Amino acid sequence: MPYIPHTDDDVKRMLDTIGADSIDDLFDEIPKDIIAQPLQHVPAGKSEMETTRIMSDRAAHDSGNLCFIGAGAYEHHIPAAVWEIAGRGEFLTAYTPYQAEASQGTLQVIYEFQSMIAHLNGMDVSNASLYDGGSGLAEAVLMAVRANRKSKSKKALVLSSVNPLYRQATTNIVENQGLELVEVPYCSAQGTTPVDALKHFEGQDFAALIIQQPNFFGSLEDVDALTDWAHAHGMLVIASVNPTSLAILTPPGEWGETGADIATGEGQPLGVPLSSGGPYFGFITCKQQHVRQMPGRIIGRTVDMEGRPGFALTLQAREQHIRRSKATSNICTNQGLAMTAATVYMSLLGADGLEQVAIASHNNTQSLLEKLTAIDGVEKVFSAATFHEVVISLPLKATTALKKMAKRGIQGGLDLGEYYPELSNCILLCATETKTQADLDRYATVLAEVLADTTEGAQ
Repeated sequence: MPYIPHTDDDVKRMLDTIGADSIDDLFDEIPKDIIAQPLQHVPAGKSEMETTRIMSDRAAHDSGNLCFIGAGAYEHHIPAAVWEIAGRGEFLTAYTPYQAEASQGTLQVIYEFQSMIAHLNGMDVSNASLYDGGSGLAEAVLMAVRANRKSKSKKALVLSSVNPLYRQATTNIVENQGLELVEVPYCSAQGTTPVDALKHFEGQDFAALIIQQPNFFGSLEDVDALTDWAHAHGMLVIASVNPTSLAILTPPGEWGETGADIATGEGQPLGVPLSSGGPYFGFITCKQQHVRQMPGRIIGRTVDMEGRPGFALTLQAREQHIRRSKATSNICTNQGLAMTAATVYMSLLGADGLEQVAIASHNNTQSLLEKLTAIDGVEKVFSAATFHEVVISLPLKATTALKKMAKRGIQGGLDLGEYYPELSNCILLCATETKTQADLDRYATVLAEVLADTTEGAQ
């Protein structure tokens, strides 16, 4: 059926028929404060040529600067072959394969993705991807509450060192279902959460403990001790992980005595460009005993009556296939194209290549940290070991320094004061394998100039 919009005459006839004066009258029961307002900074009524020019000018602002911002989205080198393959006609669709039995190639790509993600996390099973890392964590919490039948509280503990945007997204999704997240404060000296900080919660009923590794500050949590503590107190463990880090860090499936129960994260570092914030994709994995509580879809490998291998959708505990009340999730999103790119990326790099990326990123961050802390007034904030992100403090407001650095062509990191008021003079910065020693030197030079300018200005 072609899409044919209603003409003004069509609309008027329909309104006359139902006795309404205007379209707005149809929605007068909706509070005005929740009605979407016109988009800011988006001009109306421009021609295609004018719109193209506007987008080109704005895109230019996103290029040319050296980016040291991480905080959940990371700039990694993407081999040209990744999107040459993912962009082929066989794959280039955002369509979710509801009828994928007709597309064995799509099913096999998803099956390979699931296998790689499960292996990377040291877990038994993976689904076909989710919307993004934040919604993936929310789905993991919902999943844990269903899976932990011994818990009746509908509450989960979350470390305050977990990405604040993930915590916000999770709260927004789960609170309307009567679930509560209780935050555990981090240690201001280490930048991690010691097990002693959890003693206050012993004897209380929580369905799960949420741990991010590396945490939002880039610091490495004592995941073995935290995992064992949670299991000893009847909780499941939800891991939120950076997939690149898993090439050199212990995967969540091997944390503590028995491993985390569910692992989730943002898949963008695996071959998906930053793209000013998306589209990205989330992943979720779990131990075999929890697979029936996993949201989304899972692809299985089988053989037909003649013994020929094939792939098929399986375990689709979604509202399209079963009663809505029995569905494990209303998320329908399989981020097919981004997931395909990640599968190609992981295939091309292999375990050794991903390890080289992780080690190079870690080394660059350590090298940058040494250069920056040699500047008067710049200090490393937390004592814990880090991966490829680190927090530094400055002798002035972080937002002031970052604005001045941006004018000199450096995106210097994230102002942590926006999410942690006690860290208003602190920057979370990241250096991946994409940065050269010249890039690191330039960052240090620009920061030193900014601090010197500020000192002279103060005098």
